[in-house]
Amino acid sequence: AQQPGTPLSDQEYHQFFKFLRITIQASTACHLRELYGCKNSLVQRLDEYENHGVIPPGPICSKLPGNPFFRNFCTFSLYRCITKKYFLKV
Repeated sequence: AQQPGTPLSDQEYHQFFKFLRITIQASTACHLRELYGCKNSLVQRLDEYENHGVIPPGPICSKLPGNPFFRNFCTFSLYRCITKKYFLKV
């Protein structure tokens, strides 16, 4: 463990910025979804990319307490955006 107050190591910086870039990309995708909705072709391509080429039909099940399922992938994705749980999986 590093001494508190010291800079990150090169490897730690790599991990820090890798996570930051991924989070910024996820946040950008959420802004597109909020602006244009799930029917937008770019948003649909992002959803297909996230799901290996096919947007799953609903309902979407999740292991979240109190949120056992969502009626479709769009609703699930909006939930992730609103709660900023970008990497939540079903």
